[in-house]
Amino acid sequence: MEKHLKQMQILLEAGTPFVTVTLVEAKGSTPRAQGGRMLVTGEGLSSGTVGGGLVEAKALDFALDFLAETTSTEQTKFVQWNLNRDAGMSCGGSIKLFFERFHTNIWEIVIYGAGHVAQALIPLLLTLESQLTCLDTRQEWLDKLPDSTKLKKLCVKSLPETIKSTAETAFVLIMTQGHRSDFYVAQRFLERNTQPFLGVIGSRSKAATLQRELKKEGLKKAVIERLVCPLGFSLGGNNPQEIAVSISAQLLYERDKLYQKIHPRNPLPEKS
Repeated sequence: MEKHLKQMQILLEAGTPFVTVTLVEAKGSTPRAQGGRMLVTGEGLSSGTVGGGLVEAKALDFALDFLAETTSTEQTKFVQWNLNRDAGMSCGGSIKLFFERFHTNIWEIVIYGAGHVAQALIPLLLTLESQLTCLDTRQEWLDKLPDSTKLKKLCVKSLPETIKSTAETAFVLIMTQGHRSDFYVAQRFLERNTQPFLGVIGSRSKAATLQRELKKEGLKKAVIERLVCPLGFSLGGNNPQEIAVSISAQLLYERDKLYQKIHPRNPLPEKS
């Protein structure tokens, strides 16, 4: 059990999606007594066992299918199998297995720029259930960010060239060194037009300038209007710490709104 918990902690801290499988009941002739446990990642069996052989192969396939589900919000499943009928084994016993998945449908946030606002924002976002990536052309600014298994720090030569490798499901925040670099990154993302949230830090006058320039590049009005600028709710002051709070609040709002759109029959739990 101690080894099992340690392996779980490693996967949790790394943000790796996985499923725990627990043998909660064994009746009759079965390959393993009650209490067997295993961990399954997208690569297959990570550690542990629930009996080996056909029953474990079936449990592994079930766990991988559960891990791959994207349309369901269900995080646990409970099954009962007759080993002869359901697993093709000669023994006539039965088992009950409990499956629980972790870190599925991870909220991915990609931040372009590691400047002052990012320095205040990223430690705040690391306290949430999210996986972060921060890109910048300046290694010295990336080095100032905290080290975490939930944060990738990428020093690149060209920010616009990285857009093709950014997941289409990621929330994207653009806060680079200046207006021109913000513009080129925003333009590339809008041309792709897939991100659920795309925001640029700045003022209302910067937003108007961006809209005019993007229109000159031939982008349609409906596409340009998907760009959120200024980034963050209109609250607090103009220092990086309070801007970071306003952006975090906006991201949570947009995340929950997207969740409700995708899962209208599964409301979010009420705040206590």
